[in-house]
Amino acid sequence: MSAPTPANPDVPTDNLAAAFQIEGWPVRGRLVRLGDAIDTVLAAHAYPEPVAALLGECCALAALIGSSLKFEGRLLVQAQGDGPVRYVVADYGTDGTLRGYCRFDPAEVAAASQGFARPGAQSLLGQGVFIMTLDRGPDFERTQGVTPIEGESLSLCAEHYFAQSEQVPTQVRLAVGEVLDGERRQWRAGGAMIQVIAADDARGSTEEVWERSRALFQTLGDDELIDPTISPATLLHRLFHEDGVRLEDARPLRAECRCSAERVEGMLASFPAEERADMAEDDGKIRVTCEYCGKVYEMDPVTAAD
Repeated sequence: MSAPTPANPDVPTDNLAAAFQIEGWPVRGRLVRLGDAIDTVLAAHAYPEPVAALLGECCALAALIGSSLKFEGRLLVQAQGDGPVRYVVADYGTDGTLRGYCRFDPAEVAAASQGFARPGAQSLLGQGVFIMTLDRGPDFERTQGVTPIEGESLSLCAEHYFAQSEQVPTQVRLAVGEVLDGERRQWRAGGAMIQVIAADDARGSTEEVWERSRALFQTLGDDELIDPTISPATLLHRLFHEDGVRLEDARPLRAECRCSAERVEGMLASFPAEERADMAEDDGKIRVTCEYCGKVYEMDPVTAAD
């Protein structure tokens, strides 16, 4: 008998998040592929390669988890510590928008990058915490989960988070790298996640199936996750072709910052006139730079209060 063909071959290769289901298995999964969306986020700043890779992982992880939310809102995935990278955050909106940024010490990052291997999350962040925040809008309180930074990748941090905070066995793979696109190099990112569905009387034990799922999942290569020539359907078919797998609920992703002149004006208006005057530069203008996209807003100290 021939193996099942990949399902949904028309799903786009890039900038999407999708669920996937292995036929008859009590395992749910998600897949994220990011092309120019992640390149836009990372190209907004002159990040050193290890910092850009860390932020790329964070963005892929936020889209991977956030795309499963059943409400309108935002998911913030962040990690902060005492290492060369003080702070990394990715902001995913359920409308498919994605943005992120890092704060880091360039000299410390350079020192941590002297080895042959790219430094991972713990080397860059040091001792600190991994945080996921759900924001359902102004009518709801934010909910937040916090766990210690564990392991040399954000994927391990996420696995530890799900095990500790939600008691859900989870496997996560994240990959970030550059590929040649014509005459320029472009950042790409990808992520995949599987979780076991809890056993019940009808389903029985799921332990054996989970171990088999994990073994197959571990064969997934970083190069496969970011290769633009491998479609999502083909990627999953390679992993689970013997049992059949289908993509579901594919959602487009795009890089989009939520900053605006109106928001900046509102922020400045909250300061007394004396403080706004102190913020002005030599030409009398206040300049505010968005940490996410790098856009600079130029404001007059007086009109900003109108």
